[in-house]
Amino acid sequence: MLMHEPAHFIKIFVTDLDAALGKLKPNAKLTQLQRFWLGFCLTGMLLTNSVCWAKFERASLGKYKIAALSWMFREAKVAWHYLLLASVSLVLEQHGITEGELVLDESDRARSKRTKRIHKAHKQKHKASGGYVNGQTVVLLLLVTQSVTIPVGFAFYMPDPALTAWVKEDKRLKKEGVAKKDRPVQPERDSLYSTKTQLALRLLQEFKDAHGDIKINAVLADALYGEAFFMDEASRIFDGTQVISQLRENQNIEYKGKKRNLKGYFNSTNKSVEVTLRVRGGKAVKATMSSARLKVTAHGKKRFVVALK
Repeated sequence: MLMHEPAHFIKIFVTDLDAALGKLKPNAKLTQLQRFWLGFCLTGMLLTNSVCWAKFERASLGKYKIAALSWMFREAKVAWHYLLLASVSLVLEQHGITEGELVLDESDRARSKRTKRIHKAHKQKHKASGGYVNGQTVVLLLLVTQSVTIPVGFAFYMPDPALTAWVKEDKRLKKEGVAKKDRPVQPERDSLYSTKTQLALRLLQEFKDAHGDIKINAVLADALYGEAFFMDEASRIFDGTQVISQLRENQNIEYKGKKRNLKGYFNSTNKSVEVTLRVRGGKAVKATMSSARLKVTAHGKKRFVVALK
């Protein structure tokens, strides 16, 4: 399919986007050339189902060259961060969205072996093969509503190289039987390499600051974020809203003055019910559910814990 200029409805979107950008930051509005370029790229993404300058050039029959298209992306003074915030605000307004749930997740994207020019690429475990690849890890923030699910924020994660090297060396020395007092001390984390938890909290705060009129009913995150600091901070950001995460089955809890793990507690209780759940909008499955308000030792406070089998 050929394209010589942005699609009409994309022109309208970019015009509205520029107006929304002006409300957020007046001096960040797009120039006429930037608006045309952005509209052309959005049209190219829609027609080619990719973000590829070469495909955009071919679709325009060479009218717009790779060099010019990529130069605009690399060199144009576009307030990308504000552009994302403005586009999210525009989509929420156009769909009449006033409330929803925020979901945090990560995505590992494998890249080529040589990744010197790719932002925050690092060695990561390849789940499919069990080996290692070079790739990027993206922490994603999604807004889930009754009508649509849209990404509303992202951040690139990269482990601290100094800490990674220390962990590797510490494991080697430990395996050789070297006493802890004779092994190197763990280095301080470099502030340039934020943890996934820190990135997630930053994304939540940015969403709150930019879209404070959207009511958040709950914040959902997987087991990685099931620590006390994250759950308390995420709840505080959204004025005490519910935060749902996951605990390990061997997580210690205190019940009637005695310490036990979650698996042992729920296996010994008869307070369970049979329920039917629909997983991710798919087919219904039968499950056994039990719940209790228990003091989680690592959190130092009581949590409402739900067990599913």
